[in-house]
Amino acid sequence: MRSMVVVVVLVLVAGCTGTAGTASTAGRTGTAGTAVPTSAGPAVARGCPKASGLRADGGLPEVRGEGRGAEVWGLLFAPAPFERGREVKIVWRMTGEGPLTVTATLPDGTRARRTFGPEAHGGSTWKRPGEEWGTGFVFPKPGCWRFDLARTHGSGRVWLPVR
Repeated sequence: MRSMVVVVVLVLVAGCTGTAGTASTAGRTGTAGTAVPTSAGPAVARGCPKASGLRADGGLPEVRGEGRGAEVWGLLFAPAPFERGREVKIVWRMTGEGPLTVTATLPDGTRARRTFGPEAHGGSTWKRPGEEWGTGFVFPKPGCWRFDLARTHGSGRVWLPVR
């Protein structure tokens, strides 16, 4: 069963290029009831024990973050773990009020380079609560990266691995 899930994940991710702005969210509804776990396996968990749960619904992998006064979701335009040194596009949906800020940091204080965003999106077919923004990041080294998201009212956190 586990190998079948891995094959399904590889097929789903094969259509993604992993570069900003090249993949589409068309037709992806994000229905949690049909989610399929897409964890890359025990190696990811060992490298990033706090990693947020990844799932796919027939489209791109997504992650649900931990929120304080907000709900946080990320749509990943590259498979996790991400590759260091390569740009990764992540689209965020977050409830709350006010503009969004996003940072990605390692436990040693190293910060990822944000290549763009957060850019507000007017809408899409990705159905998760909240407003939507696009971001791009380049991670200078491997590790378990913490994404901190904040709005005027509401905040959240997501952990994702980089190899």
